[in-house]
Amino acid sequence: MQDDEKGRLIPGVTRLYEKLPLERIGVLLGDNGRVKREIEVKTRTILTVDSETGSVIIEPAFPETTSLELMKARDIVRAVAYGFSPERAFRLLDEDQILLVIDVRQYVGDKPNHVKRVLGRVIGEDGKARRVLEETTGTYISVYEPYVAIIGDYESANIARTAIEMLVEGRTHATVYKYVEREMFTVRKRRMRELWMKGPELDTGGKERDS
Repeated sequence: MQDDEKGRLIPGVTRLYEKLPLERIGVLLGDNGRVKREIEVKTRTILTVDSETGSVIIEPAFPETTSLELMKARDIVRAVAYGFSPERAFRLLDEDQILLVIDVRQYVGDKPNHVKRVLGRVIGEDGKARRVLEETTGTYISVYEPYVAIIGDYESANIARTAIEMLVEGRTHATVYKYVEREMFTVRKRRMRELWMKGPELDTGGKERDS
């Protein structure tokens, strides 16, 4: 990613590159290009999509486009590539949301039957395991062979990632569910304590501001 000497992005020069599976190109474009345009408007970027190769070039639309906006556009494109719907991928527009990707081949090797077996454990019977993990952690999880992708805030997404790694490594679903519940309880408890400690917003005179 190239910028000028003041750290500003340069339209026509600054570029990020991604590549999508060909079957995901239509999802990224949307009906009559609707999804692509929405990404461009919300991130102030320009997407150039090659429908024959799956390559995507992401550029700033304006000198005022920020590096964060450019990277958010890239993350949304990547999320679509890993099987998320555009509606779920747009959650990445929030500053605290991240995309994590697990390649299960790093755990079980390249044999297709091994990959399918462990992905089946992540999904669970009738999708139960994935649904439980999503509901407990507040994340979105996509299984797109041979990958498992997660969208969520930093803490919750990493808890979900650890849970998925535990399933891939052969831990029982019951053990994994207990781990997730325990970790998320700790996170929620700490967040509530931090919120309580902040207390009501005060003005410079030490009095509560009128809402």
